[in-house]
Amino acid sequence: MKHRLSVLVVLLAALAPASADDTVSTKDLIARANRGDTGAQLALAYRYRDGTGATRDYAEAMRWAHPLADRGDAAARDFVGWMYFEGLGVKRSPEVAAGYFRAAADKSAAAAWNLGNCYFAAQGVEQDVPKALAAWKKAAAMGHGRAASTAAMAYLAGEGVPADQKEARKLAELAAGLNDPNGLVVLGELDFRAGDADKARASWTKVSKTKPVGATGHPEQPSDQMAAQQGADLLALLEYRGRKAEPGKFALADVPHVHQGWNNCGATSCAMLARSQGKGVGGWDVKKLCPSPVGTGTDWGDLLKASEKLDLRWKLVTFAPDDDGFDKATAFARGELDAGRPLVIDFKYTGDNYPGGEAGHTLTLAGYVAKDDLYVLCNPAIATPGLQLMTARDLKRYWRSDHYGALSKNVLSRPAIVLDR
Repeated sequence: MKHRLSVLVVLLAALAPASADDTVSTKDLIARANRGDTGAQLALAYRYRDGTGATRDYAEAMRWAHPLADRGDAAARDFVGWMYFEGLGVKRSPEVAAGYFRAAADKSAAAAWNLGNCYFAAQGVEQDVPKALAAWKKAAAMGHGRAASTAAMAYLAGEGVPADQKEARKLAELAAGLNDPNGLVVLGELDFRAGDADKARASWTKVSKTKPVGATGHPEQPSDQMAAQQGADLLALLEYRGRKAEPGKFALADVPHVHQGWNNCGATSCAMLARSQGKGVGGWDVKKLCPSPVGTGTDWGDLLKASEKLDLRWKLVTFAPDDDGFDKATAFARGELDAGRPLVIDFKYTGDNYPGGEAGHTLTLAGYVAKDDLYVLCNPAIATPGLQLMTARDLKRYWRSDHYGALSKNVLSRPAIVLDR
């Protein structure tokens, strides 16, 4: 499946090390680096990796960073690990990457965060959620807010560990204190679930002001804007959450959110659908019911077979990718949502910024607001509760796929996994 290089801009941005300061000229950095200045050496590695202040050159980036890593510099080890994780100038090797992250994790918050992601998604190591959480907590203790908020989501959902709302709150508060916008989203959700809408509103208002936001977000918006837009969306959805559906006007199904981790959007979205039916499974539980290895894409036919193993009955429905198909697809979806039944859908993205010119993402369709012609998604790639608004125009553009597995036969359609009644 080509497209299961899914669009995880939030995760990818968080995994990557920060760029170097660009206030010093590259010429001056080279002079300092040649005199043995380790800070300048690492700064050059960032510049050549990112193409900021210098022509992008992965080999040159590694030439400066690798000797530093070999001498035990934690930041350089994290840098080299990331190059291997992404396959930048070297053959991609999660195993080598995890080794570098592990070697640096006691001193580098970024390395500890990255190591946690490796354990969470079986990238170069055996999957071990408790070890992932231990690494994320270590990173959080060193000031990594994203690690704290991600660990909070795992505890809140009970993904790979017993659900622990007290620990989730502790970590979300830590993340918010470290100015992590996702921490504010999760903390607001915890307050909302506790019945304190005013506190939830305060957190979501605060995060919504961290970046420019619109009436709704956009599926391809930059990752650093996503939490702010999510805060704005959650504020707009406050009046609808918990209300009984009004067929033809609005509906919002209860979809328990689960954090997907690396490249596990399909199985995680299906886990959220299963949880909406009362099954206490996580994304990795569903993935392990499928023959493809953890950390790889999942054929939708295998996801349907997984539902049978969970004693659930799901089916695939498809609609044409044209305007008439969209009208029929959304009419069907609204009928399902009016009855409290969410749908798993697949998005396709195209453009030069994606490997091979295209990518995709699986998520759930959880609701709609007819008067504004908006739809509500529950997205496993963003912060809990995962809810975000989308215009009908954007839904028409992105709800389409020809890479959801053997069932697609490479024919473009608007696919959905729905409850088989």
